[in-house]
Amino acid sequence: MMPNQKNIMLRFSFIILVMVLIGIAIICKAGVIMFAERQYWKDVADRFVKENVTVRPTRGNIISSDGQLMASSLPEYKIYMDFMINKRKGETEEEEKTRLKLQHIKDSVLYANLDTICKGLHEIFPDKSAAFFKQHIKNGRKKESRSWLLYPKRISYIQYKEAKRLPVFNLNKYKGGFHEQAFNQRKKPFGSLAMRTLGDMYPDIEQGAKNGLELSYDSILKGRNGITHRQKVMNKYLNIVDIPPVDGCDIITTIDVGMQDIAEKALVDELKEINATVGVAILMEVQTGDIKAIVNMTKCNDGIYREIRNNAISDMMEPGSTFKTASILVALDDGVITPETVVETGNGVYMMHGRYMKDHNWHRGGYGTINTTKSLMVSSNIGVSRLIDDHYHDNPEKFVRGLHRVGIATPLDLDIPGAGKPNIRIPNKDLSNWSRTALAWMSIGYETQIPPINTLAFYNAIANNGVMVKPRFVKSIVKDGQVVEDIAPEILNPAIASPKAISEIQTILEKVIAERVFAKHLAQDLKEAKDSTSILIPDVKNGDISAAHYVLNRINVNSSGVSEQSTEGKPVWGNVTSNPDNVLFNKKDINNKLVPSVIGMGAKDAVYLLESMGLKARITGIGKVKSQSIPAGNTLRKGQTIQLRLN
Repeated sequence: MMPNQKNIMLRFSFIILVMVLIGIAIICKAGVIMFAERQYWKDVADRFVKENVTVRPTRGNIISSDGQLMASSLPEYKIYMDFMINKRKGETEEEEKTRLKLQHIKDSVLYANLDTICKGLHEIFPDKSAAFFKQHIKNGRKKESRSWLLYPKRISYIQYKEAKRLPVFNLNKYKGGFHEQAFNQRKKPFGSLAMRTLGDMYPDIEQGAKNGLELSYDSILKGRNGITHRQKVMNKYLNIVDIPPVDGCDIITTIDVGMQDIAEKALVDELKEINATVGVAILMEVQTGDIKAIVNMTKCNDGIYREIRNNAISDMMEPGSTFKTASILVALDDGVITPETVVETGNGVYMMHGRYMKDHNWHRGGYGTINTTKSLMVSSNIGVSRLIDDHYHDNPEKFVRGLHRVGIATPLDLDIPGAGKPNIRIPNKDLSNWSRTALAWMSIGYETQIPPINTLAFYNAIANNGVMVKPRFVKSIVKDGQVVEDIAPEILNPAIASPKAISEIQTILEKVIAERVFAKHLAQDLKEAKDSTSILIPDVKNGDISAAHYVLNRINVNSSGVSEQSTEGKPVWGNVTSNPDNVLFNKKDINNKLVPSVIGMGAKDAVYLLESMGLKARITGIGKVKSQSIPAGNTLRKGQTIQLRLN
């Protein structure tokens, strides 16, 4: 073997030995990492990867039948400032010097731009002055705060984006210190309008819906959560979507904002006039059952009427005289009476099986001898109860079964949770749960419990020629502008009574309205008009005067200042002045660069005008606008929130 070959073999052997030793070291190190240091490296990995991060979808909107947004999920923010450079635990002297140097640079940049920042904040939040913001920020720096609340209230997305464009605030949160806390809030642009029917969300929206349509359609509105995992790459977290979130669908309700506004104002005016504690008003479309307006008002301790609960669907109460129509319809349908059947009411006081029953005019001598029609026209307790007792006293079960047949006791199974169910007692075979006076008092609306909306559905069936339809609150479900599902009107009973009985009760009720209610009020109004030598002018709100002009013309009230030809279907904004003979409309030009005055307008017009100009309107109270948080004439900044107080 040549000497060179021997040297080469030694070199190869040495290289192989080194490689073997390195391989053994690698295997040993891998073993240490896999077993001895397993938990340590697992913790390190967890800091850079976050698995199964839930992504919340956007909750669907609730929209009125006339296309108005009634409830929507909007992002809100609280904005904070971190004035300090992060101090590391156990930092060296050199690191401390670097940190103090960076802190000096950060402070210098902040104070150099402080006046511009404060002026910008004042323009975004005009309720606080620039001087306030300047002192407030200085106080936060003095306290070396890491999370100093810059503005006490939650702000809108538009306001947040405007603030983010300010100097220093436009830097990332580690350099500039500006950061935010995001909230997803459910907003009702029309404030208390139909709020109990729409429903509420819990303060933490992630807990879901509390009541109303929000709760009954929660599974449709809320959508479906998505899943992502976050991985840190190059010192930045990247969201990697595993399952994308599915946003909720919108629901189109049957409620008309304009009708709701009118109904609310009318109900409150009536409640104030009689100093009532609770009142409800429901407007239902006859053929479809669409609820166009539903108002529930309760008088609070401060004397203000507010929507506290959905009394219209949940209150179980004795219906009183409204029940008399159902009693008469049962008897007409059974053929035991006719509209001309005569009944003796005497002097207004009658002994009914050992218990006195009175008519409301008993102190004036009663009604004497009257017929079925007259009994309903004057709402005679004695007349109705005698007609029923004379024909059903020996068989009360037949009468009660008849009440179920005509629909007054039909459960409606409404979309809204918490709805009450009629409670009308059925007598046992041995009458052990019945008394001699039970039938007489039940026939006039006592010893029963019926929610107001059931009474409405019954009367609606009479108006609909005997066809009972279910009250409908939602017409359709929409996703991305496309109808996902149409919710058709539902017929609960195609015929609550015979056509003859329906025709007879319709005629009786027409006479009740025409000859009793309408004639009474018309005579009173005509007398007042004659005495004052003037016409009766209704209360007209400021706002869209073209719409008011149209309505007044249809009810023969003189008005001037605007013509139907000049409106071309577009809103014409202005003020209203009423005098004894005329309503004068004063057209007002709207400057798109200035905040308009909405004082005296109704909620619908005020919100429409302000939001069409880019402002966010928030309303409290009911009636007309009495005050606005941003005075008229101020420079308009799109995205600002303006608070309106109605009364």
